[in-house]
Amino acid sequence: MSDEHARGRRDGLRLALAVLAAEEERWAALLDGSRSGRTNLVREVRHKALRVAQARLRTALNRLSPRGEASSGAELAAALEEVGL
Repeated sequence: MSDEHARGRRDGLRLALAVLAAEEERWAALLDGSRSGRTNLVREVRHKALRVAQARLRTALNRLSPRGEASSGAELAAALEEVGL
C-alpha cells in the first residue's frame, strides 16, 4: 500500500471519527430529555452504538497508523483544511 493511499485511509477514518463525535454529542444532549421511557431507551441505544462505532474506528485507525507516530493532529488538520471543513 502506498504512503499516499495509507494517509488517505487514515484521513477518512479521522473524518468519520469527527462525524461520529458530533453525532454522539447530539444524542448525549437528548438523553433522558423525554418523558417517554421508550424514547429515552432508543436514545440510549443510539448513543451506545455511536460510542461502539467510535471505538472500532479508533482501533482501525491505530492499526493503520505508522509506529512511532506521536501526534496525528497536524495530519488531521491538514486533511480537514484540504476538504474545506
